[in-house]
Amino acid sequence: MKRLLIPFAFFLCMSLTAQVKVEIFESFKLQERRDVKYYFPEDYDEAKKYPLIVVLDGEYLFDQVVANAKFYSRFHGMPQSIVVGIEQSQNEIRLDDCAYEPDSGLPSEKAKKFFEFLGMEIIPYLDLNYSTAPFKMVVGYDITANFSNYWLFKEHSLFNAYINISPDLAPEMETRVPARLGAFDKQIFYQLILEGEKNKNTARILAMDKAIKAIDKESLHYNFYQYDGADHTSIATYGIGEAFDNIFGMFKPISPKEYKTQLLTSDEPVFDYLETKYNNIEDLFGFKKDVNLNDLMAVYAGIRKKEDYDSLKPLAELCKKEFSATMLGFYFEGEYYEQMGEPKKALRTFEKAFGMEEIDFLTKEMALEKIDALKADFGY
Repeated sequence: MKRLLIPFAFFLCMSLTAQVKVEIFESFKLQERRDVKYYFPEDYDEAKKYPLIVVLDGEYLFDQVVANAKFYSRFHGMPQSIVVGIEQSQNEIRLDDCAYEPDSGLPSEKAKKFFEFLGMEIIPYLDLNYSTAPFKMVVGYDITANFSNYWLFKEHSLFNAYINISPDLAPEMETRVPARLGAFDKQIFYQLILEGEKNKNTARILAMDKAIKAIDKESLHYNFYQYDGADHTSIATYGIGEAFDNIFGMFKPISPKEYKTQLLTSDEPVFDYLETKYNNIEDLFGFKKDVNLNDLMAVYAGIRKKEDYDSLKPLAELCKKEFSATMLGFYFEGEYYEQMGEPKKALRTFEKAFGMEEIDFLTKEMALEKIDALKADFGY
C-alpha cells in the first residue's frame, strides 16, 4: 500500500491491517475538518483493483453498506470493494452540505463546496493512495440522496452507480434526473428506493420513477423498489442488499436461471458466451475477474447440452491456464479430440489428464475409463 503523506489528512487510526480506518480529513475546499471512515477488505492486495463506494450520511448508512459489501463479496455476488463513509450528523451539518436553492433547485454555495470536497479531495485521495477501480458508486438517503443526483448534471458522471433512498427532491428534480439519465451513453446503474408510507415527496418520486422507466436505453440499468412496511425513517435499512444484487448481477457466477434463460438460449457458441461475459465485466468494472470454476462447469454443461463440441477446445485452453495443476483442461481437450474423431490424440490427452490433480467432479477414475474405452474401441 502506498504510504504517501498528504498534508490535509490526519489519521486517528494508522493500522494498515484494520478493516475500518477513522480519519479527520482537513478539507481545503470546505475550510474545515470532517470525520471520514474507510473500510478496506480484510485481504486487501495492491495487485488487485477495488470498486469505490461513497456513502453519505455515514453515521447511519456506513455500517449497513459495509455489512452488505462483505456479505455479497464473500458469496461472490459482487467484487470486494473499498467503502468511504462521510459523517454528517453532528450539528445537522448534512442540511448545509446538501442544501439547495428553493427557486432553482441547484446546490447552495456551501453545497457546491461539499460537492468539490467529495469529487476533488476525498475521491482523488483514495485513487492516489489505494488500488481503486474505475467503477464508483454513491449511496444517499433523504437530502443526501437528492444531493448525489447533482453528479448526473456533469458531462461525465463521476459515479457509475447510484443508490437513492427516499430522496428529498429539490425543485424540478423529478424531470431533471430522467433527462440526464437518458443523455448518458456510458453504463449507469440507478436504484431508487421508496417507503410505502406517503410523505411530501412520494408523488414526485413516483413521477420520477415513471419517467425513468420510459427511457429506452440499454446503457441505463434502472430498478425501483417500494417497501410497503417501511416509513421514512426505517426505509434507510431497506433495499441496499437488493440494490447491490442488481448492480453487481453481471459479476455473479452463472446461476441456474442464467444458464437456462441466457446461456442455453444464446445463438453464439457456448464458449463465446463466457468470453463475452468476462469481457463485459472488465469493461464495466475496469479489472479482470478471476475465472470462476462454477462458470467453467456451467459452460461445459452447456456445450454438452447444445452439442457445441467446437467450444471444448477454447474451454480446454482456458482451463489449462486458470487451473494448470488440475486435469480440467486436458480432460476437456481429450473430449474435444474424441468428438472430432481423433482417437490417438484423445488417448494421449486423457493420459495427461490422468497424471494431474482431480478437481470438482473430474476424477482419475473418469480419465481411466476414457483411456480404457478408447483402447478397447480402437485396439490400442
